Amino acid sequence: MAVTAPPTRPRSRPRPRPFRAAAGRGGGPFRTVPRRTRRLDSAGPLAYLLLAAVTAASVFPLYWSFVVASHDDNSVLAGTTPPLVPGGHLIENIQRVFELSAFWQALGNSFLVAGTTAVSNVLLSSLAGFAFAKLRFRGRDLLLGCVVVTLMIPTQLGVIPLYILVTDLGMYGRLSALIVPALVSAVGVFWMRQAIEENIPDELVEAARMDGAGLLRTYWHVVVPGVRTTATVLGLFTFMFAWNDYFWPLIALPPENGTVQIALNQLAAGYYTDYTLMLAGVVVSALPVLVAFTVLARRIVSGVMAGAVKG
Repeated sequence: MAVTAPPTRPRSRPRPRPFRAAAGRGGGPFRTVPRRTRRLDSAGPLAYLLLAAVTAASVFPLYWSFVVASHDDNSVLAGTTPPLVPGGHLIENIQRVFELSAFWQALGNSFLVAGTTAVSNVLLSSLAGFAFAKLRFRGRDLLLGCVVVTLMIPTQLGVIPLYILVTDLGMYGRLSALIVPALVSAVGVFWMRQAIEENIPDELVEAARMDGAGLLRTYWHVVVPGVRTTATVLGLFTFMFAWNDYFWPLIALPPENGTVQIALNQLAAGYYTDYTLMLAGVVVSALPVLVAFTVLARRIVSGVMAGAVKG
């Protein structure tokens, strides 16, 4: 008898699997994202609640100053609970600030000092950073080390020698006593050096030299466009620190020729402190910094976050 083989089932062909590209290695319609990345990209309600709490805690002091400055002194001190809603005396209190103190002169002095030091720090720090980052000369590392070491010295230790030097040079009581010592800072030099080192390739500098560009032309046409955002952030931070500085202007300037912070100190130095008057001056003094931050907010964020995320 002939033996017949049992019928065999046709083998099913394996279904083609869709191509899945690794995250960060290219495209593809079926690109997958790791679970960890998805968790970081989707912020939950707790994250938004925490951000809202931090924002409210940061904005509340300025809002409180505005609220108190918009009331009269009797309504602020008479009530058992402090006011939380703005009143209608803000313009009146601001007029009193300019009438009872030399606030216009203080604003002009602060603008001159802060603006000059901001521009000089951006220019001189970027020049020094370009030299430390892209030029090869004897003693470069030693000089950079000396710059970094000065960051570890507290500013208060140099107040007495600086006061003696300013007095001997005849700058005491003048705005030059604030401008000259702050023309360049070690923080600015180190910051600009790091920015130029990371953002300006050596090949780009060599190409500019081969085209016949000198050092200053290379700096202006190659280096400055590449670190413009970082330089803007440095200038704004320098302006803010010079505007809010109180310790050194109190020592180097007389009260009648002071800055904004000295004028605010005079408003609060009487036998009786008028809080509405003092906080009205605080609101006026904070406006230039707030306007600068509002105008340059995008550059500030991009400059601070430059180099934080790579890949």
